[in-house]
Amino acid sequence: MRTRPVLLVIAHGSRDPRHAATVHALVERVRSLRPGLRVETGFLDFNVPSVHGVLESLAARGVRDVVALPLLLTRAFHAKADIPAVLRDAPARLRIRQAEVLGPSPLLLSALERRLYEAGLTPADKSSTGVVLASAGSSDPEAIAVIADIAREWRHTGWCAVRPAFASASLPRTEDAVQELRRLGCARVAVAPYVLAPGFLPDRIARGAADADVCAEVLGAAPEVARVLLERYDQARRPALTALGA
Repeated sequence: MRTRPVLLVIAHGSRDPRHAATVHALVERVRSLRPGLRVETGFLDFNVPSVHGVLESLAARGVRDVVALPLLLTRAFHAKADIPAVLRDAPARLRIRQAEVLGPSPLLLSALERRLYEAGLTPADKSSTGVVLASAGSSDPEAIAVIADIAREWRHTGWCAVRPAFASASLPRTEDAVQELRRLGCARVAVAPYVLAPGFLPDRIARGAADADVCAEVLGAAPEVARVLLERYDQARRPALTALGA
Protein backbone atom coordinates (compact mmCIF):
# COMPACT_ATOMS: atom_id res chain seq x y z
CA MET A 1 0.00 0.00 0.00
CA ARG A 2 1.45 3.35 -1.01
CA THR A 3 2.03 5.74 1.91
CA ARG A 4 0.09 8.98 1.75
CA PRO A 5 2.21 12.14 1.66
CA VAL A 6 2.60 14.00 4.91
CA LEU A 7 0.54 17.18 5.04
CA LEU A 8 2.70 20.10 6.16
CA VAL A 9 0.59 23.12 7.09
CA ILE A 10 2.66 26.29 6.69
CA ALA A 11 1.50 29.22 8.82
CA HIS A 12 2.92 32.71 8.83
CA GLY A 13 3.48 32.95 12.58
CA SER A 14 2.95 35.86 14.96
CA ARG A 15 4.19 37.36 18.22
CA ASP A 16 0.57 37.10 19.37
CA PRO A 17 0.19 33.74 21.14
CA ARG A 18 -3.44 33.49 19.98
CA HIS A 19 -2.20 32.99 16.42
CA ALA A 20 -0.24 29.78 17.05
CA ALA A 21 -2.95 28.45 19.38
CA THR A 22 -5.55 28.90 16.64
CA VAL A 23 -3.34 27.27 14.01
CA HIS A 24 -2.79 24.25 16.25
CA ALA A 25 -6.53 23.99 16.95
CA LEU A 26 -7.24 24.03 13.22
CA VAL A 27 -4.65 21.34 12.57
CA GLU A 28 -6.20 19.17 15.29
CA ARG A 29 -9.56 19.51 13.57
CA VAL A 30 -7.97 18.43 10.28
CA ARG A 31 -6.54 15.36 12.01
CA SER A 32 -9.96 14.53 13.45
CA LEU A 33 -11.51 14.68 9.96
CA ARG A 34 -8.87 12.45 8.37
CA PRO A 35 -7.64 9.90 10.94
CA GLY A 36 -4.41 8.27 9.88
CA LEU A 37 -3.18 11.26 7.88
CA ARG A 38 0.06 12.61 9.28
CA VAL A 39 -0.28 16.38 9.64
CA GLU A 40 2.62 18.60 10.71
CA THR A 41 2.77 22.35 11.32
CA GLY A 42 5.60 24.75 10.49
CA PHE A 43 5.87 28.52 10.84
CA LEU A 44 7.61 31.01 8.58
CA ASP A 45 8.43 33.41 11.40
CA PHE A 46 8.06 34.11 15.14
CA ASN A 47 6.91 30.63 16.19
CA VAL A 48 8.43 27.17 16.34
CA PRO A 49 8.82 24.73 14.79
CA SER A 50 10.11 26.45 11.68
CA VAL A 51 9.18 25.09 8.26
CA HIS A 52 12.82 24.25 7.59
CA GLY A 53 13.12 22.44 10.92
CA VAL A 54 10.03 20.32 10.24
CA LEU A 55 11.28 19.38 6.77
CA GLU A 56 14.69 18.38 8.16
CA SER A 57 12.99 16.25 10.81
CA LEU A 58 10.70 14.55 8.29
CA ALA A 59 13.64 13.69 6.04
CA ALA A 60 15.60 12.31 9.00
CA ARG A 61 12.69 10.03 9.84
CA GLY A 62 12.54 8.58 6.34
CA VAL A 63 9.60 10.52 4.94
CA ARG A 64 9.75 10.91 1.16
CA ASP A 65 6.56 12.69 0.07
CA VAL A 66 5.19 15.94 1.46
CA VAL A 67 2.32 18.21 0.47
CA ALA A 68 3.15 21.72 1.68
CA LEU A 69 -0.04 23.69 2.21
CA PRO A 70 0.13 27.47 2.72
CA LEU A 71 -2.27 28.51 5.46
CA LEU A 72 -3.22 31.60 3.46
CA LEU A 73 -6.49 32.89 2.07
CA THR A 74 -5.06 34.61 -1.01
CA ARG A 75 -2.17 33.96 -3.34
CA ALA A 76 0.12 36.89 -2.53
CA PHE A 77 3.80 37.37 -1.67
CA HIS A 78 4.11 34.60 0.92
CA ALA A 79 2.59 32.00 -1.40
CA LYS A 80 4.48 33.21 -4.47
CA ALA A 81 7.92 33.90 -2.97
CA ASP A 82 8.53 33.13 0.70
CA ILE A 83 7.16 29.60 0.82
CA PRO A 84 8.68 28.42 -2.49
CA ALA A 85 12.06 29.75 -1.28
CA VAL A 86 11.84 27.77 1.95
CA LEU A 87 10.77 24.64 0.10
CA ARG A 88 13.69 24.92 -2.33
CA ASP A 89 16.03 24.63 0.66
CA ALA A 90 14.42 21.40 1.86
CA PRO A 91 16.46 18.18 2.05
CA ALA A 92 16.97 16.75 -1.42
CA ARG A 93 15.43 13.37 -0.55
CA LEU A 94 12.00 14.96 -0.03
CA ARG A 95 9.49 15.16 -2.87
CA ILE A 96 7.42 18.25 -2.09
CA ARG A 97 4.30 19.51 -3.82
CA GLN A 98 3.03 22.95 -2.86
CA ALA A 99 -0.74 23.02 -2.57
CA GLU A 100 -2.88 25.98 -3.52
CA VAL A 101 -3.90 28.59 -0.96
CA LEU A 102 -7.25 28.13 0.75
CA GLY A 103 -9.27 30.81 -0.97
CA PRO A 104 -11.48 31.38 -2.69
CA SER A 105 -13.85 28.59 -1.75
CA PRO A 106 -17.60 28.26 -1.20
CA LEU A 107 -16.77 26.56 2.09
CA LEU A 108 -15.04 29.72 3.31
CA LEU A 109 -18.14 31.76 2.47
CA SER A 110 -20.16 29.26 4.51
CA ALA A 111 -17.75 29.69 7.41
CA LEU A 112 -17.98 33.50 7.18
CA GLU A 113 -21.74 33.33 7.23
CA ARG A 114 -21.82 30.96 10.18
CA ARG A 115 -19.50 33.27 12.14
CA LEU A 116 -21.95 36.13 11.50
CA TYR A 117 -24.84 34.03 12.79
CA GLU A 118 -22.80 33.09 15.85
CA ALA A 119 -22.30 36.83 16.45
CA GLY A 120 -26.03 37.43 16.55
CA LEU A 121 -27.43 37.70 13.03
CA THR A 122 -30.08 35.33 11.67
CA PRO A 123 -30.81 34.24 8.09
CA ALA A 124 -33.86 36.54 8.19
CA ASP A 125 -31.49 39.52 8.60
CA LYS A 126 -29.64 38.98 5.32
CA SER A 127 -31.70 41.16 3.01
CA SER A 128 -31.45 44.17 5.31
CA THR A 129 -27.82 43.77 6.41
CA GLY A 130 -24.74 45.18 4.74
CA VAL A 131 -21.55 43.20 5.27
CA VAL A 132 -17.96 44.39 5.31
CA LEU A 133 -15.66 41.62 4.08
CA ALA A 134 -12.56 42.67 6.03
CA SER A 135 -9.26 41.09 5.02
CA ALA A 136 -5.70 41.67 6.16
CA GLY A 137 -4.77 43.46 2.93
CA SER A 138 -1.94 43.05 0.46
CA SER A 139 0.17 45.03 -1.98
CA ASP A 140 -0.42 42.28 -4.56
CA PRO A 141 -3.10 43.35 -7.09
CA GLU A 142 -4.11 39.74 -7.71
CA ALA A 143 -4.90 39.24 -4.02
CA ILE A 144 -6.90 42.46 -3.83
CA ALA A 145 -8.88 41.50 -6.95
CA VAL A 146 -9.74 38.13 -5.40
CA ILE A 147 -11.18 39.81 -2.29
CA ALA A 148 -13.30 42.10 -4.48
CA ASP A 149 -14.56 39.09 -6.46
CA ILE A 150 -15.49 37.25 -3.25
CA ALA A 151 -17.44 40.29 -2.04
CA ARG A 152 -19.39 40.43 -5.31
CA GLU A 153 -20.12 36.71 -5.20
CA TRP A 154 -21.27 36.86 -1.57
CA ARG A 155 -23.59 39.77 -2.33
CA HIS A 156 -25.51 37.50 -4.71
CA THR A 157 -26.42 35.12 -1.87
CA GLY A 158 -28.96 37.58 -0.46
CA TRP A 159 -27.15 40.21 1.61
CA CYS A 160 -28.27 43.84 1.23
CA ALA A 161 -24.73 44.76 0.16
CA VAL A 162 -21.17 43.49 0.63
CA ARG A 163 -18.09 45.72 0.55
CA PRO A 164 -14.44 44.65 0.77
CA ALA A 165 -12.10 46.35 3.24
CA PHE A 166 -8.46 45.95 4.20
CA ALA A 167 -6.51 46.29 7.44
CA SER A 168 -3.25 47.22 5.68
CA ALA A 169 -1.65 48.04 2.32
CA SER A 170 -4.94 48.73 0.53
CA LEU A 171 -8.09 50.82 0.90
CA PRO A 172 -10.80 51.17 2.06
CA ARG A 173 -10.33 50.51 5.77
CA THR A 174 -13.00 48.67 7.73
CA GLU A 175 -14.40 51.81 9.35
CA ASP A 176 -14.78 53.50 5.96
CA ALA A 177 -16.64 50.53 4.50
CA VAL A 178 -18.94 50.51 7.54
CA GLN A 179 -19.83 54.15 6.92
CA GLU A 180 -20.41 53.51 3.21
CA LEU A 181 -22.95 50.81 4.04
CA ARG A 182 -24.65 53.17 6.47
CA ARG A 183 -24.96 55.75 3.70
CA LEU A 184 -26.46 53.11 1.41
CA GLY A 185 -29.28 52.74 3.90
CA CYS A 186 -28.59 49.22 5.20
CA ALA A 187 -30.68 48.63 8.32
CA ARG A 188 -27.71 47.05 10.04
CA VAL A 189 -24.02 46.63 9.27
CA ALA A 190 -21.92 43.58 10.07
CA VAL A 191 -18.17 43.05 9.78
CA ALA A 192 -16.93 39.61 8.72
CA PRO A 193 -13.15 39.24 9.24
CA TYR A 194 -11.75 37.23 6.35
CA VAL A 195 -8.72 36.17 8.37
CA LEU A 196 -7.71 32.85 9.82
CA ALA A 197 -6.29 33.67 13.24
CA PRO A 198 -6.18 36.48 15.79
CA GLY A 199 -3.33 38.97 15.74
CA PHE A 200 -2.35 42.55 15.05
CA LEU A 201 -4.29 43.06 11.82
CA PRO A 202 -7.45 41.24 12.99
CA ASP A 203 -7.40 43.49 16.07
CA ARG A 204 -7.24 46.49 13.73
CA ILE A 205 -10.28 45.12 11.88
CA ALA A 206 -12.15 44.79 15.18
CA ARG A 207 -11.35 48.39 16.10
CA GLY A 208 -12.57 49.52 12.68
CA ALA A 209 -15.83 47.69 13.36
CA ALA A 210 -16.63 49.85 16.40
CA ASP A 211 -19.59 51.52 14.66
CA ALA A 212 -20.94 48.30 13.14
CA ASP A 213 -23.87 46.46 14.69
CA VAL A 214 -22.10 43.10 14.56
CA CYS A 215 -18.48 41.99 14.30
CA ALA A 216 -17.86 38.28 13.81
CA GLU A 217 -14.93 36.26 15.08
CA VAL A 218 -12.06 35.22 12.81
CA LEU A 219 -12.47 32.01 10.81
CA GLY A 220 -10.17 30.11 13.14
CA ALA A 221 -10.63 26.38 13.50
CA ALA A 222 -14.01 26.34 11.76
CA PRO A 223 -14.88 22.91 10.37
CA GLU A 224 -15.35 24.42 6.91
CA VAL A 225 -11.76 25.70 6.97
CA ALA A 226 -10.48 22.26 7.95
CA ARG A 227 -12.40 20.75 5.04
CA VAL A 228 -10.82 23.24 2.63
CA LEU A 229 -7.37 22.21 3.88
CA LEU A 230 -8.15 18.60 3.05
CA GLU A 231 -9.54 19.57 -0.36
CA ARG A 232 -6.31 21.40 -1.20
CA TYR A 233 -4.27 18.43 0.04
CA ASP A 234 -6.22 16.03 -2.16
CA GLN A 235 -5.91 18.33 -5.17
CA ALA A 236 -2.14 18.52 -4.72
CA ARG A 237 -1.91 14.73 -4.54
CA ARG A 238 -4.08 14.12 -7.59
CA PRO A 239 -1.44 14.33 -10.37
CA ALA A 240 0.66 11.67 -8.67
CA LEU A 241 -2.37 9.45 -8.02
CA THR A 242 -3.45 9.75 -11.65
CA ALA A 243 0.00 8.80 -12.86
CA LEU A 244 -0.13 5.70 -10.67
CA GLY A 245 -3.66 4.81 -11.76
CA ALA A 246 -4.89 5.24 -8.17
